[in-house]
Amino acid sequence: MLDINFIRDNLDQVKKAVEARKSKVDLDQLLKLDGERRELIAKVDELRAKRNTAAKDRDIEAGKKIKAELDNLEKHLKAVEVEWQGLMFLVPNILMPDVPIGDASQNKIIRKVGELPKFSFKPKDHIELGKLLDIIDFERGVKVGGFRGYFLKNEGAKLHWAVLNFALDHLIRKGFQAVVPPVISKRFALLGGGQFPWNEEDTYKLSEEDFLVGTAEIPLMAMHAEETFDLADLPKKFVGMSACFRTEIGSYGKDTKGLYRVHEFYKVEQVIISEADEQESLGFFEELQDNSEEILQELGLPYQVVVLSSQDMGKKAAMTYDIETWMPGRGSYGETHSNSIVLDFQTRRLKIKYKDKDGQVKYCHALNNTALASPRILIAILENFQTKDGSIKIPEVLQKYTGFSEITPK
Repeated sequence: MLDINFIRDNLDQVKKAVEARKSKVDLDQLLKLDGERRELIAKVDELRAKRNTAAKDRDIEAGKKIKAELDNLEKHLKAVEVEWQGLMFLVPNILMPDVPIGDASQNKIIRKVGELPKFSFKPKDHIELGKLLDIIDFERGVKVGGFRGYFLKNEGAKLHWAVLNFALDHLIRKGFQAVVPPVISKRFALLGGGQFPWNEEDTYKLSEEDFLVGTAEIPLMAMHAEETFDLADLPKKFVGMSACFRTEIGSYGKDTKGLYRVHEFYKVEQVIISEADEQESLGFFEELQDNSEEILQELGLPYQVVVLSSQDMGKKAAMTYDIETWMPGRGSYGETHSNSIVLDFQTRRLKIKYKDKDGQVKYCHALNNTALASPRILIAILENFQTKDGSIKIPEVLQKYTGFSEITPK
């Protein structure tokens, strides 16, 4: 959420961000409601002062008259604030200068890393390999779990846990605090984390207040809701590993086969909560990016880094880099990581603050990054490291987790 004072004082900048993202929010109505809201607050405060004076003077008749007027004003104020708050939650974050304006066609590749594999044979995709190696079962997955369901089994199950634990250990060594968060979160957590109101249809709903999260970022951020840190306690660096759930309602017709787009998966997520210094936050943004790229480099996977356009990035982010890893079965790169700088957009919603060196209370900055998600990353590992007979060479860094160096056809 943006500060209403910032919106009022920087209306042109906010309008440009709304237009660049093709967001739907009536800023003129928001400001009209804000003016009405402030007038009502002033009147309510004035009447409350008069009520206190009447009570002190034991003026019962005046007190009754003021109470009736105050009750009406407070009801009006509450109705205005509900509408105002609803519009405030629809205002997207501002855009940082390096964000390309436009749809996904304007995404900008800023670097490619690693050599694409050269095969002396026609490479198989992960669906063929999964069946040949008896490590993925899609048919029974659909039977049990429905559309986009799957079973990972045998060496496939071990490889799944191996990549997750490898990424987790990598970040623990970097000084991140390991957390296994709850995957059921309250509505306030998803609203505060910026998942709602935009992506509610993509979220599994258990009740009006309880949802299955699509990323550990949501509970990791909400963990410190309504808390105020001392400056010495910042930055907070978390690495969470959890199951994740997404309905994928908006993706019908896209990647309907295989492991690329599934309803449930596991993810290792990086989250940083820091002081409100934009240059420092940009430094943490690069740190998170480096962490993800180091993981891919140690796995030996080729990838490219992409700056997302204004319409392709999430509404809560001020800037997002995606990493797309080479997947031979697709004959292209596929998204595997996402890195976002959010500034104080989430912390303002969640009321996460800190006291600066002068004792002033400010909203923290926040950043989040996908360190690694499985089974999607298994697509790249299986397809890049396959041999002619369908065997898979396991990256050396994973072998201490898997206990084997190769998966062979059954």
